[in-house]
Amino acid sequence: MSYTVLARKYRPQKFSEVIGQEHVTRTLQNALEQGRTAHGYIFSGHRGIGKTTVARILAAALNCRSSLKTGDKPVAEPCGICESCTEIRAGNSVDVIEIDAATNRGIDEIRELREAARYRPARDRFKIYILDEAHQITDAAFNALLKTLEEPPDHIVFMLATTQPEDIPQTIRSRCQHFSFRAVKFDDIVEQLRELVKREGIRADDDALALLAEAGDGSMRDALSILDQAIACSGGTVTADSVRNLVGAAPARILEEVMQAVAQGKSEEILKQVDHLISEGHSPTHFARQLVRFLRNATVAQIAGKDSSLLQISSEERERVARVAELFSEEDLTRHLQIMLRTHGELGYKQEQRFHLELGLLKMAHAQRLLPIEQLLSEAAATSNPAGGPSGLGRTGRPAIVGPEASSAEPRRSDPAARPFVSPFAADSARKAGPRQDSSGDGLAGASRVAAGGSGSAKVVMGANALADPEEIPSDSSSPRAMRQIDAVNLPSPVSVSGLEESQDPANAVEKARQAVVRALAEGNQRILLSMLEAGEWSVNGNELVIKVAESQTVVDMSLGADGRRLAIASASGALGEAVKLKILAGANVAPAENRNGGDNRTSAASGRSRAESDAVVRRLQEKFGAQIRTVIDYKEKR
Repeated sequence: MSYTVLARKYRPQKFSEVIGQEHVTRTLQNALEQGRTAHGYIFSGHRGIGKTTVARILAAALNCRSSLKTGDKPVAEPCGICESCTEIRAGNSVDVIEIDAATNRGIDEIRELREAARYRPARDRFKIYILDEAHQITDAAFNALLKTLEEPPDHIVFMLATTQPEDIPQTIRSRCQHFSFRAVKFDDIVEQLRELVKREGIRADDDALALLAEAGDGSMRDALSILDQAIACSGGTVTADSVRNLVGAAPARILEEVMQAVAQGKSEEILKQVDHLISEGHSPTHFARQLVRFLRNATVAQIAGKDSSLLQISSEERERVARVAELFSEEDLTRHLQIMLRTHGELGYKQEQRFHLELGLLKMAHAQRLLPIEQLLSEAAATSNPAGGPSGLGRTGRPAIVGPEASSAEPRRSDPAARPFVSPFAADSARKAGPRQDSSGDGLAGASRVAAGGSGSAKVVMGANALADPEEIPSDSSSPRAMRQIDAVNLPSPVSVSGLEESQDPANAVEKARQAVVRALAEGNQRILLSMLEAGEWSVNGNELVIKVAESQTVVDMSLGADGRRLAIASASGALGEAVKLKILAGANVAPAENRNGGDNRTSAASGRSRAESDAVVRRLQEKFGAQIRTVIDYKEKR
């Protein structure tokens, strides 16, 4: 008698012998006991986990002749000794037909099946068709089977086994009961292998059985096939090394040595290890896949510990991945895992696989020198704030506010230990949300508003220059930065949120807002809007900046874009000291500028150079920095 491989020799013959599929076997047994069997079943799942085996056991239970003694009713568990059970086990039953759908996939074969299905079974209770690899049947053949599957004769049962249920048409799936099989658990495979080697009288250590279960990858049949090879190779004693040689796996110590070289940044050592593996005939693709598994296990050991149930490996392997996990942080391991996953994917279709494997391992070594982006941003924020501000915003332009509640008990702002940490992401959001800082250095465009209850005793510090105390200003007060800091710290008067100061002239406030808006629009290259607004009549009504223009509403809508409105509102709010709204009245009867100002508007009547010389910002730059006017571009004259 010829030798029978272990996968066939120990194939389950009863529902109780099937491992890892209790949710399927329990449901089928209950249906048999209650007499609620269906006419069509779909068994889907991973390869080698018992789909066809369960279909045969179900067929044997439906046709088992032991039920004839108690009544014409299927049994929950086949007896295994009657004629029907033995014939089904041998595969030569007349009424249980197994069809390889990968070969008989055409419409002609399905038509023959449909014609044969009309006849009653020769002996047994049901005529059962088991279609293996059913997803390979063509669409035309499925359509030919559709009507028979929907309304089959009482004596017909269809069982479709497939690894790709999504390829079966939905019209077929909706007419069958679908059972999804699970991959067999690692521990279940190890226990089953341990039981089988005892029956066979073979000695095998736990590490070898764990390697066999891992190589099976959830498939009991694959694990048994590799066990057959290991028994033939070892001659009665299965060892871990023999299993590794059979599956083509690199020695486990090589994986640990490679990761130690990566941790130390030894690129030469990494290349030597790759050369050693290639010279011994190991496949780069297989080694990359093995390293991916190793890194995954090391990541789990780093997160959950080496004794976690998430690690389905031997005890020796647990110790190994635990040692590697100590060399890296969780972020490093996830980064290395991502690199190797990409490398493994590239090896499948790239030529010169050795070079790509070496490149992937060198990337892991170089990744050790990378710093987290958060750390870099935090360091950049700290170095960009030499004044020692507590917010860490540096020159982001977000104001700092110190209210009257700041007492002497508060730690000095110059003390680095007393400065609270601010996330660089929050700093960047603050920079983007804040109004544009006035380039004149007076800090009004980037002014921060005092909350309700702010009074003359409140101290408001503007812009990025607000991050320095007066004591921290450099001794070289002639420098531009020192001047800006002095101006920012020593404000002449507080800014109130309730509106303009009572002592402030409304006409001067309007002119100040006009100059700020005109300057902002000029810098923002809003020429058309600048021309229209500069010729209009300006006034302040409560918290509204009202500008009357002679142009029509259509022209106003075309000229006033989102950027222009934002610039105007931000600059006017900074000039007036409170948040204002912009209101433009189109089609107004606007008087000429000289008439509105009593004919004494030197800024409008003078030439471009004279207007530039009379501008307050230009005069301030000349006074502080000795600036000179060399080139004047008058956009009014160009229009």
